[in-house]
Amino acid sequence: MELKDKYAKLINYASSAGIDNFSVTQQGNVLHISGTATASVKNTLWDMYNQIDPDMRSGDLVMDISVKSGGEQVYEVKPGDNLSKIAQRYPNMTWQKIFEANRDILKNPDLIKAGQKLKIPV
Repeated sequence: MELKDKYAKLINYASSAGIDNFSVTQQGNVLHISGTATASVKNTLWDMYNQIDPDMRSGDLVMDISVKSGGEQVYEVKPGDNLSKIAQRYPNMTWQKIFEANRDILKNPDLIKAGQKLKIPV
C-alpha cells in the first residue's frame, strides 16, 4: 500500500481545511505533511493519525504543522486526556499554562472532564 493511500483520509481533510503552505512529499518510506493551520485543524489531524496508527509505531509519517498565531484557541477535552497530554499538542506549552488560562473553570488541574472546552494561551 502506498503511503498516500494509507493516509488518504488525513491528506484529504488537510487539503480541504485551508492549511497555509500545505505540502505532502514522500522521502523514502516516510510521508511528510507540512503547513500552517489553526490549532483545531492540527488537533483533528493528530486525532485522525491516531485512528490510522493507534500506537504510533509505523514511523512512516512526519507531520510538521505549525499553529497560526492570533485568535483564541480552544481545545475540547477527550476521554483519557490530561493537561500534560494536551500541552504536548502545542509548541512551548505546559500543563501549568493551560491550567492558569482556565482557572475560571478548573479548580484542580487533575480534574478535567471529556467535553470541557479549554482555552489554549497563544
